[in-house]
Amino acid sequence: MFPTTRPRRLRRTPAIRRLVAETSLAARQLVLPVFVREGAAEPTPITSMPGLVQHTRDSLRKTVAEAAELGLGGVMLFGVPLTKDPRGTGAVDPDGILNVAIRDCVAEVGDALPVMADLCLDEFTDHGHCGVLTTGGAVDNDATLEIYAEMARVQAASGVDLVGPSGMMDGQVGVVRAALDAAGHTDVAVLAYSAKYASAFYGPFREAVSSSLQGDRRSYQQDGGNVVEGVREALLDVEEGADIVMVKPALAYLDVVRAVREAVDVPVAAYNISGEYAMIEAAAAHGWIDRDAAILETLTSIRRAGADIVLTYWAAEVAARLV
Repeated sequence: MFPTTRPRRLRRTPAIRRLVAETSLAARQLVLPVFVREGAAEPTPITSMPGLVQHTRDSLRKTVAEAAELGLGGVMLFGVPLTKDPRGTGAVDPDGILNVAIRDCVAEVGDALPVMADLCLDEFTDHGHCGVLTTGGAVDNDATLEIYAEMARVQAASGVDLVGPSGMMDGQVGVVRAALDAAGHTDVAVLAYSAKYASAFYGPFREAVSSSLQGDRRSYQQDGGNVVEGVREALLDVEEGADIVMVKPALAYLDVVRAVREAVDVPVAAYNISGEYAMIEAAAAHGWIDRDAAILETLTSIRRAGADIVLTYWAAEVAARLV
C-alpha cells in the first residue's frame, strides 16, 4: 500500500511537482538560431517553418535585443547571401552578410548576449555542399579546412563570441582553434557540431538558408545508426580544443546526447532542428496535438537526455513563458 501511494503525494499539485522536478528548463539554456538575408527590405517568411523568417539587418537587431532581454543563452547566426560561387567566397568577405550580421548583433547587445555564428560553406556555395569540391565532385576536406580557418579569423574580427564549425570536416576544430589563437583571438570559443548526422529532418532548414544542394551529404555527415562514432567524434573535438560539443539533430538522437554527455567533460549542446519544429507546428495547426505542451515536452526531453544547451527555434517564445 505505502510504496504505491507515496509517490503520488509528490504529484498532487503543480507547485509540488515543480518542487521535485528532476529536469529544469530555463531561458539561459536556450539558444535561438536566426537567419539574415542579404539585401532584404523586409522579413521573408519561411513557408516550411511557420512563424519564422529570413531577417533583414534591422529586424535581426530587434530580435537579438529581445533575446538579450529574455535572458537567452545566445543566438546562432546563419547568413543568406545574394550570390554564391563554388568556393563560397562570401563566407570570408568581411562585408559579407554573415560577418556584417555579427557586427550588427554585437553592436546591439554587447556582452549581454553571446553571439554565435555558423562556420560552414553550405549557405555560400552554389553547389550547396559544406566544402569546396574536387574536379570529381567530392568534398575536398583539406582545401575546405583552409577556408574554415579564414572564416574563423574573419568572424572573430567581426566580434563573434563563439564560432560553430558545422561542416563535419575531419580536423575542423583543431584547424579553427589554431587559426583563432594565431590571430590573437584566444577568447573566442568553439562550439563544435561534433555528432552531426545525415538526417531526413533538415528539409525546412534548406529553405531557410536558400540552399543550392543537389544530392546529399552522407559522405561526410554521420550515419544514423552509429552511436559509438558520435561519441568518438565528440571526444576528438574536445581533444582538438572544442569548448562545447553538439549533437544534431536532437530528438531522433537523444541516446547519442546521453552517450556524449557521459563521455565528455565540457558542456553538451543539442540542436532541435527545423524538421522537428515543422512537425510539431504542422500537427498543432491541424489540431492534432496541444502545441504549447508539445513544445515544452520536447525541450524537456532534450534536457533530460543530458543537453546543457538546446538550440531551438522556440527559444524566445519559451523563455517568455518561463518568466
